[in-house]
Amino acid sequence: MSDRERSRNKPPDAARGDAGADRPPAADEPSAWSLPIEDALDLHAFHPRDVPAVVEEYLHEAQRRGFREVRIIHGKGTGTQREIVSGILRRHPAVISYRMAPAERGHWGATVVRLRPPGEHGQANRA
Repeated sequence: MSDRERSRNKPPDAARGDAGADRPPAADEPSAWSLPIEDALDLHAFHPRDVPAVVEEYLHEAQRRGFREVRIIHGKGTGTQREIVSGILRRHPAVISYRMAPAERGHWGATVVRLRPPGEHGQANRA
């Protein structure tokens, strides 16, 4: 049997030799997502169970990189994601304040967050 024939009989990941780099991790595998840190985070791309960890890490990294204001897009829906995000923002030490986004930036489907300068931590405040 030639190498080409053998690779046809292997699962696609093994045939490529990349151990599944193009597929998302299975439910029991740890996930390691790499996101560009920009001034907005759109949560539509994430599974709801991952949202708290994603938002926490995003806020830490955005503050570390010097962002003073970011926008978290949680969607309008039933308000569940908005409540999850609000709960995180209430207690996150990098957050100075947060508010519903203005109409041109997502209105009640997004939250605008003011962050402390890099290295500064304190009690989160609601505004």
